[in-house]
Amino acid sequence: MSLIGAGTAPDAAPGTASPALGTAHRAPGTAHSGPGTARRAPSGGDTLAVEAAGLVKSFGSTQAVTGVDLAVARGSIYGLLGPNGAGKTTTVRILATLLAPDGGRARVLGHDVVTDAAAVRRRVALAGQFATVDDDLTGWENLVLLGRLAGLARRAAKARAAGLLTAFGLEKSAARQVNTFSGGMRRRLDLATSIVVRADLFFLDEPTTGLDPASRAHGQVIAEGTTGELKASVGSGTLRIRLADPAHRPDAGRMLTRSLDVTVHTEADPAVLTARIPARPSARSASEHVASAITELARADIAVGEFALGQPSLDEVFLTLTGYRTPGSQEAPS
Repeated sequence: MSLIGAGTAPDAAPGTASPALGTAHRAPGTAHSGPGTARRAPSGGDTLAVEAAGLVKSFGSTQAVTGVDLAVARGSIYGLLGPNGAGKTTTVRILATLLAPDGGRARVLGHDVVTDAAAVRRRVALAGQFATVDDDLTGWENLVLLGRLAGLARRAAKARAAGLLTAFGLEKSAARQVNTFSGGMRRRLDLATSIVVRADLFFLDEPTTGLDPASRAHGQVIAEGTTGELKASVGSGTLRIRLADPAHRPDAGRMLTRSLDVTVHTEADPAVLTARIPARPSARSASEHVASAITELARADIAVGEFALGQPSLDEVFLTLTGYRTPGSQEAPS
């Protein structure tokens, strides 16, 4: 079994046309970011799930795909990455026989996508970029219907539907019409429909769109209030210190942890330390506690380039209440 997927590169600017990049896992070839091309790897035709040469597709005056070459080995996972407009979806639709190329050729599992399209369709499955389930049916009915259309017996289709609903966390919503589903629930159901029956090759177009791996199927309110109340709930202030010498950060982190009695975090910047300063029933204010801690650093010959103490931003409130930390952030050694 093989899988080919299309997705937006994390750092891609929306609406910017640029070449798509091909990345392969367990594939014998290499990815290449040439002009709209993933270079073909030298490999025998019998070992390839997808092979394409010089694919071209235009829509009016817009050239969506320009000379794409692909070589995807069977049993591999291959990703097409690039910003919006790079031609990823168009390439996937050509390979899935939903679009005919204007030029070049492509074979999927040994079958030509133009002259032998029916044979390709019998062996592949596609999860498109947008949900294609029937809004007027329930999640259960969608899966059973597609299972029956794919040739499963009634009992087998029902068993497969039940298993997929459980696997995708939709069992509690199985009897609801799809038009009542959230966007993420619709996307999970759409992915489930693409694997109702086993295929030799799966095409996934933007498979993670609308999915939030940190979310739960049924959410709950964890905090409520005005912006001031929410900021006060996570502490009286946020301290950010930039040291003159990054080499002193471990010692500074330990000293601040002891003197402020808080958890101190290191950031991606090697000279920066941050900490939440909680509101305490004390005669000394948060600013006085911080000033005292900065003085201790100076006495230990740890120079502070700059520091700031202020109310946390709403972004920091969210990260604190949900337990998230920003990438590159971790607790300083104590």
